[in-house]
Amino acid sequence: MRRIAIGCDHRGLELKQLLMPLLPQWGHSYHDYGCYDTEPVDYPDIAREGGEAVAGGDFDYGILICSTGIGICIAANKIRGIRAALCNSAFEAQRARTHNDANVLCLRGEGIDAGCASDIVEAFLAADFEGGRHVQRVEKIKSLEGDGRGNPAA
Repeated sequence: MRRIAIGCDHRGLELKQLLMPLLPQWGHSYHDYGCYDTEPVDYPDIAREGGEAVAGGDFDYGILICSTGIGICIAANKIRGIRAALCNSAFEAQRARTHNDANVLCLRGEGIDAGCASDIVEAFLAADFEGGRHVQRVEKIKSLEGDGRGNPAA
């Protein structure tokens, strides 16, 4: 069972509401970090709450959704310890986990078929990091995080 932090802006609400009931069916628990209605919200706020919950260890993975998935992915990747991947196919989701040890899946809330989105989430959550040759690469990604002032990570 994986613990999932899920969140969206107002443009991702419909997809989030379709995905949430599937998570327990697949054996996962989740916490909804919003938003909860169609009133406009800023996706960086949702990315911060969900991303910090994952980075802090309260959750294994995150699922974040905005209109294109791009903005929320950029915002999530600003959080130390987050490796967010915008995935548009189950193949990309599986590779994001196995090769990049992604811990946050970002999705576009508009223009995506619910079945396709379900397949993407299922592939992401079913995959495990392969390690091996990918460990060195993920460590290099982590070293890019720095201290927020352009200095390398310690």
